[in-house]
Amino acid sequence: MADEDYEMDGGYEEEPLDPEPEEGVELEEENNNEESPDPILGENEEKQEDVPVERPRKTSKYMTKYERARILGTRALQISMNAPVMVELEGETDPLEIAMKELRERKIPFTIRRYLPDGSYEDWGVNELIVEDSWKRQVGGD
Repeated sequence: MADEDYEMDGGYEEEPLDPEPEEGVELEEENNNEESPDPILGENEEKQEDVPVERPRKTSKYMTKYERARILGTRALQISMNAPVMVELEGETDPLEIAMKELRERKIPFTIRRYLPDGSYEDWGVNELIVEDSWKRQVGGD
């Protein structure tokens, strides 16, 4: 085959250019600094912050053993990588023990997202959930 058989542009067509604006037509300019008035509210009414509405929750207020395992493992990994500890230490050096202590005192700054079958989800803070006392059996507590 000869070199003449191959196109040098790789077979891509040039992208079409944007059409030139006609004379007398005003161009829309982007104003990043100014807020345009909201057509729904009007010019004189102020926008309100979108505050998440607290709906009644459908899922249980108890933390599952799977959520607990994931939270403890993730938090222990963070602590082992020198993340700030949220509780007072009393000689603990094991990151997992420190994570358990943080969970007991509800100081872990995580949010659990529980997906529902309809595609929606609920967000629960770790401090909102009830945690079983299973760590006492594992650590050998009281």
